Order: sequence, then C-alpha cells, then structure tokens
Amino acid sequence: MKKRLLFGILAVVMLSACFTGCGKKSGSKDMIYAVEAGSAGEAAAKEKDFKYNAVDSQANALMEVSAGTSDAAIVDLLMACAMIGEGTDYEKLKYTDKLTTEYYGIGCRKDSDLADFINYVLYESYKDGSMIEIAKKYKISDMIVEQKECSYTENADGDVAYIKNKGELVVGITDFAPMDYKEGNEWVGFDADMAKKVAEKLGVSIKFVEIIWDNKIMELNGKTVDVIWNGMTLTDEVKSSMNCTNAYCDNAQVVVVKK
Repeated sequence: MKKRLLFGILAVVMLSACFTGCGKKSGSKDMIYAVEAGSAGEAAAKEKDFKYNAVDSQANALMEVSAGTSDAAIVDLLMACAMIGEGTDYEKLKYTDKLTTEYYGIGCRKDSDLADFINYVLYESYKDGSMIEIAKKYKISDMIVEQKECSYTENADGDVAYIKNKGELVVGITDFAPMDYKEGNEWVGFDADMAKKVAEKLGVSIKFVEIIWDNKIMELNGKTVDVIWNGMTLTDEVKSSMNCTNAYCDNAQVVVVKK
C-alpha cells in the first residue's frame, strides 16, 4: 500500500514538473522571444503582445535560443531556412508558427530617384532571367516577386546623379544570409549580387557598410549610406520614412524554437 502511495505521489510530481517546464507552447505569453531591434520580428512581437529581448541581429536572436537565454526567436523565414536544421550550426532548432506574410523592398532617401532606377534594373533583370538565376543560386527562386514593367528618366539634381558624381554606391546591410553575408572578404548573397548589378548599371564601384539595423533611417538620411538593401520588410514605418522600391521577394516572420 505504501509503495502504491509513493508511486502515486511521484507520478503527480513528475506530471506537475512536465506541465510547468514543458508547457510553454509557441505563442504563450510566458515565453521570452529574441528579436532583432527595429525589425519586422520586433513589430510582430509587439503586435502579439509577446515578451521579448531585442538584440542587434537575427543571427544573435538564434544564438539566444540555442543558448537557452530566450525561449524562442522571431526571424525571417529566409533566415530560418538558411541557418537552422540539418547541416547548419543550429541543427537542434526548428521553425514552427508563421506569424506574418510580408514583402521585401529596397529603401532609398525620401524623394530619391534611386528607387526608380533600381526598379528599372529589377524589371530588366527579371525580364532577361538573370534575377531568377541569381535567386536559384541562393535557393530563393520560389520567393521572387514578378517585376512590373517600368522605365527611368534621370534627374540632374537627383540621387542617381549624386552617386555617379562621387563614383560609388554605398549599400547599408547587416549579416543576413542568404541575402547579404561574407565569403572570405567579399559580401555575397542575393541582395548583394543584385546591388552589384545596379552599381554596374550606374557605372560606379560598390561599397557595403554594416549598420545597426535600428539606425537604418538615420544612416540613410545622414548620407552614410545611399541605399538600404538587406531583406527589408516593407512595413508602414519603413514606407513612410523612405522612398522604397517595388516588392521583389515575399517572406514571413516565423517562430524558432528548440526541437
């Protein structure tokens, strides 16, 4: 009888521990989410009223989950596909809930004609197939948005003329595979390769500058960079603060947890 009572008590204790320690489901208000400051992931966390830690990159958000300092991360689906699962540094992580559906665009200064020029290059690259070939290289061809026909007329007082005169296109980025990341000393990725095509069309050299993502609008307006090209979600805040291109890629914010 005493043995049965002891086993019964142990069973209750074990079940209680399981419900206490394992009961945090994705979307639970008790979970702590790691998000990149100023990102669409942070916006999604705020909208869902989640508790969150803001870090300086999506890569660091994944590191928080792996280290156990956050219960989950909210990152771009593209980032999740590239950086978690079998054959990656984060084999024990997986993505679960899709919180949003969104589109990527490229940000220029308000009233800048550079956005129109980039739209024209995107359209021409989509039409001749080179944009899709670059997308295939980075395994995101299914996410590319069809580019509508457009044209460009240069403004003598615009940003395109300014960039041509200084001879360099400065691109603001973060380390965000498969869009922008380093191989050795060279920046590569879908966004980086497309930015190089734009620089080539402008007839200028290209320079990539790592920025703090939360400061992107300040960097742009201060002319530290000419364009923000880094898998940027076209949120209302972004569209009101920048002159943005047409959407070129569809994406989502997803929750990443340990398996």
